[in-house]
Amino acid sequence: MSRDRLDGALAPVVTPFDENHHPDGERFIRFCHWLLGQGVKLAVFGTTSEANSLSLAEKSALLERLLDSGADPDRIMPGTGLCSLSETVDLTARAATSGCPRVLLLPPFYYKNLCEDGLFGYTAEVIERVGNRDLQIYLYHFPAMSRTPWPMEVIDRLVKAYPGTIAGIKDSSGKWAQTAAFIHAGWDDFRVFCGSERFLLQTLQAGGAGCISATANINPAPIAALCANWRQDQAGQLQADLTRIRECFEAAPMVASVKAAIAMATNDSAWANPRPPLVPLSHTQSTALRNGLGACDAVLETVNFGLCL
Repeated sequence: MSRDRLDGALAPVVTPFDENHHPDGERFIRFCHWLLGQGVKLAVFGTTSEANSLSLAEKSALLERLLDSGADPDRIMPGTGLCSLSETVDLTARAATSGCPRVLLLPPFYYKNLCEDGLFGYTAEVIERVGNRDLQIYLYHFPAMSRTPWPMEVIDRLVKAYPGTIAGIKDSSGKWAQTAAFIHAGWDDFRVFCGSERFLLQTLQAGGAGCISATANINPAPIAALCANWRQDQAGQLQADLTRIRECFEAAPMVASVKAAIAMATNDSAWANPRPPLVPLSHTQSTALRNGLGACDAVLETVNFGLCL
């Protein structure tokens, strides 16, 4: 059956690890269900999830466990883009056949300065090998991290070749002009998500679909509220509040900052640990984050994750 395309707010769900740096499935499932209850969808295996520090087997196991827990597959967008073509096909096919045909696709980022034919050919090969008519690919544009952008010319070729499959893009360029260019490119029902909620109101007003933001892990309900109420008079104030909180997380590494905030809010220090090579925030950074959130009236104790971890 065909599926509607995604919109709204999505959280690239953080991945908790145990003391041996193995994914903690129990914490992960509880956190995913808390996020769903706050009104956001789940972009599992994104940058904030430390996806490129997870193996194919680990991602597959976490996705299977999440779906077995009763999570709605229509509210899940797995990140499936890997440098290996065969592993990308494998994970994308697993997601689609498990009921999650909407996937977020990084470009093959190891080889730099790829030509247009290479990027087009890689994506076309994924689509053809997966062979699922329900597949929806949302491209992941994060040139500061991947060093491999999705050029407009390549997207145009892909949309024309696979109009029912190339469904949208997450723009993490951090540049409003780039997000606006994607929105106004004229591709039919092409959903554009900004990669930071600081651009959310602009994105929605311009015709975009929503945002996929790291800080949706710790501020999900207000981000979802702006997605639902962006036409209302209070939208400007909602955006200002979101931007102030987002700024608290931008002074230190984002993944570690989000994990530190969850650890503070749950009083569970295990959440603070990323998988190597990433490292936790320093004491100074953690203190600055706590103080910044307090100054934003986002006192961590009031976040109320509702988790017993």
